[in-house]
Amino acid sequence: MGCCNSSPSMEDPPQNANQNQGGSDPQITKFSFSDLNKATENFCLKNIVSENGGETSDIVYKGSLRNRGFIAVKKFMNMAWSDPNQFMEEAHRVGKLRHNSVVNLIGYCCDGNERLLVADFMPNDTLAKRLFHQKSQTMEWEMRLRVAFCIAQALDYCGGGGFTSYNNLSAYSVLFDEDGDAFLSCFGLMKEFKDDQRATGSMNSESLIFRFGTLLVNLLSGKQIPPSHAPEMIHGKSVVELIDPNLKGKFSAEEATIIFKLASQCLQYEDTESLNTKDLVTTLETLQTKTNASSYGMIDMAKHKEVSLNQLSTLGDACLKMDLTAIHKILVMADDDKEVVELSFEEWLEEVKDIQDVRKRGDQAFLEKDFETAIDCYSQLIESRKMVYPSVYARRCLCYLFCNQPDRALKDGMLAQQIFPDWPTAFYLQSVALSKLNMITDSADTFKEATLLEAKRQHHEEES
Repeated sequence: MGCCNSSPSMEDPPQNANQNQGGSDPQITKFSFSDLNKATENFCLKNIVSENGGETSDIVYKGSLRNRGFIAVKKFMNMAWSDPNQFMEEAHRVGKLRHNSVVNLIGYCCDGNERLLVADFMPNDTLAKRLFHQKSQTMEWEMRLRVAFCIAQALDYCGGGGFTSYNNLSAYSVLFDEDGDAFLSCFGLMKEFKDDQRATGSMNSESLIFRFGTLLVNLLSGKQIPPSHAPEMIHGKSVVELIDPNLKGKFSAEEATIIFKLASQCLQYEDTESLNTKDLVTTLETLQTKTNASSYGMIDMAKHKEVSLNQLSTLGDACLKMDLTAIHKILVMADDDKEVVELSFEEWLEEVKDIQDVRKRGDQAFLEKDFETAIDCYSQLIESRKMVYPSVYARRCLCYLFCNQPDRALKDGMLAQQIFPDWPTAFYLQSVALSKLNMITDSADTFKEATLLEAKRQHHEEES
């Protein structure tokens, strides 16, 4: 989501102020739906950046405005905020917040039934992605302490401004800017109302502390856990048992014990001495030993090369457009997986005799778009467990998509990936299947992985 603008204008609010200065409120812009539609390229799949852990169906897109640079646009689903006045009032309330660990809300859209929020863009992923999905790039202990402290400060600041609740606080709500500093997403501060009642996703201050405890367990363990399971994760365990294995020998046992105890206090359902956000800040502030070190130097900020629409391969473009006919034409001609299956000459001769006719019948049916026959032949080939090229799974995957069976198509895309882990085609087809299953965020993430694999392959080809 949001980060400092690449080219801020003079009237933009200061990005690093601890609070609003000068007595005047920051300006919040009312955008038209057409403005945001254009900024996100018609809310294109490739511009989806949200990772929400399955807790909401709302989607966040990356966009670009001529006078502000990159933005994050949250598009609410399912006719949220039926009262437009409540939505606008709440957006203006959140938009007044300015803190060096809270993403700036810079605008909103309230056209007809459309409800959207616009924030500064954060280019370096979520805490969830860095903790749960990048195991080869372990976040160092001091950085985890800094993240906890920054988010505690952010929550305390928001609480002082009347925001004592937060929708679904989690590792997905923590974002990193271009310098590697941690920010709390402003989107979760919106108190959503439906039929004059607060939505189920909103939480009181006690459950906010409980969610922060879950975040501390995430930071300690490096594991993704549902908040309801957080207490059992630490109950009866020691710090050594809970700590992320990737941190062994690289953390302070004394500091980890303090975090462990703080998490335990946060996760107690009934606590006569309930914690508040100021308690969190006070405890975590004592653990900040690398105050002069930059976050950028404490976290791997390797940046992926952006792949724009005009750089996509013909397959990538076809999958982005969900054009099954174009994908079919490409797969008919493709043979970029033949190096995967390696057999001895004798084994190859024996297996070819058994499967040649079945493969030929399947390929002929695929060519003629007789997808049900192709599925039968490819299934026979796969079930025989003999020399299964990933292209067989890829072709059967597309057949399932033509036959409106995206769940089976997704499975075949994943099987193709198992045989050929770095094959972009497998990821592209999974992306199409996920989109058909209405798993839009997962589809976007998988599509981006395919483009990165293609970019790496192209880079290697250019070097060789």
